[in-house]
Order: sequence, then C-alpha cells, then structure tokens
Amino acid sequence: MKSNLKIGLALSGGGVRGISHLGVLKGLKEVGIIPTKVSGTSAGAIAGAMYCEGYEPEEILKIIVETNFFKFMRPAISWKGILKMDTVESLFKIYLSHNDFSKLKIPLSVAATDISKGKSVYFSEGELIKPIMASACIPGMFEPIVIGSKHLVDGGILNNLPIEPLDGICDYVIGVNCNHLPEEMNIRNMKNLIERSVIMAMNYNVYSRESKCDFFIEAPGLGKYGVFDIKKAPELFQAGYDRTMQFIEENPSILELAEKTNKSVSI
Repeated sequence: MKSNLKIGLALSGGGVRGISHLGVLKGLKEVGIIPTKVSGTSAGAIAGAMYCEGYEPEEILKIIVETNFFKFMRPAISWKGILKMDTVESLFKIYLSHNDFSKLKIPLSVAATDISKGKSVYFSEGELIKPIMASACIPGMFEPIVIGSKHLVDGGILNNLPIEPLDGICDYVIGVNCNHLPEEMNIRNMKNLIERSVIMAMNYNVYSRESKCDFFIEAPGLGKYGVFDIKKAPELFQAGYDRTMQFIEENPSILELAEKTNKSVSI
C-alpha cells in the first residue's frame, strides 16, 4: 500500500504578531515543505485559512496591511464586549467566498474556546468564516461568537498551539509560536504589565505542547510587538522568514520532509 507523508503545521495566536507566520510559510515553501494539514488559533487560524485557500504568503501580507480588518469592527452596546465582529464577516467573504472548510486546498482546523463550558473546541468542516471569527474573538474586547448553542471566544485562552487536530493524523508536526518574550527588566506601565502577563499565560499552554512537535519554530523577541501594531507588519513577516531559514540551517533534518512529501512510501 502506498501513501504520501503527512505534515501537520500548528500556528499560534498572537494578534498582529501572527503575520510572522506568513514569513515562516514562505521559508518552508522555498525549501519544498508544504503542509498537508494546518491547525491554527486566532491569528494563526486567519493566516492558516488564507494559506489553505491558496494565497501566497506575500499576498496575504498585502491583504492584511491594505484592509487592516480591525477598522471594520464597530462598537457593541453590550455588557459582553466593546466591539462586534460581525462587520468583519463581510471582509472574510471577499477572500473566502465559498465559506466552506471542504473547499480549501489544504485541510484546516481552527481552535476556539467554549466560554460556557470552559473547553477547547475544534472546527474542520462546514461553515468556515464563523469559526475563524470565534477563534480570534478576544474576550472582553469582542462579543462572543455564537455557533449553535456554543458561545465562543479566542482559542488561545486554553490552547494557543492546537496540535490536537494533527495528532495521530500527521507523520510529522511543525509547531510555530509568534509570542516569544524578550527579557524585560523595566515594566514601564500597567499596560505593559498586563500585556506581558497575558503573553506569559498564552505561552505556558504553548510550551506545554512543544514536546509533541517534531519541529518547533519561534522567532525571538516577537512578544515586544503590540497586538494591533499593523505598522510593524513587514518587520514581523521578515522576522518569521529569517528565523525559519536559520532554523532550517541549524536543523537540516527538516529538509527530509521536503524530500519525502511528494514521494510515495511503503506502509
């Protein structure tokens, strides 16, 4: 019996820092490593969906910078959140017009958090856009996204590196984290303190899954970038790309994935 090697790619959340994932995708593609399944949380779900749709990493970067989808969000008069995400839905429909997981060129899973049950949930079939919105729904800032009976918020709360949808399905798993924190000796204000604390909490559930990855790529110092600092997009893209090429040089065994991906292997 013949089968192609299956490579899974898990992408963390991290706001605009998730743009670094696009640089990682570019670097992997340049050496012939194309994932056969992608799993993502929040920004990782957005980047993953666009990539799985068939857009090139540079195209996705241009779309994110030119549209800056945060400007499509409007105030919500509600105790549940400050902003609503429903106007973002129309923006996603421009680039993911079929709105269907099964129409993606590469299979995708996205992680969200069921705020009522306090559990991670994963979506990989049916309607595509609502689960992506749920995965990126920062609690307290946006109203929860309702899908069926579930009230859903950002997947990174409980699982910021969703390798579970890849486990047992893929032969190799590449994990990518975009929230590496630089050492900080002087916390300047309360905003910095809160942001750093949130990233530390998110990284905890990333690093607890690192051992389940065959390869783990993390560009240094990305935690210094603000969650919504879209002006740093080109810098973030380059950071992801540079770290990926350095990682490949330091870990040449990853190149075996490129050699095996498009070849049949005996089972």
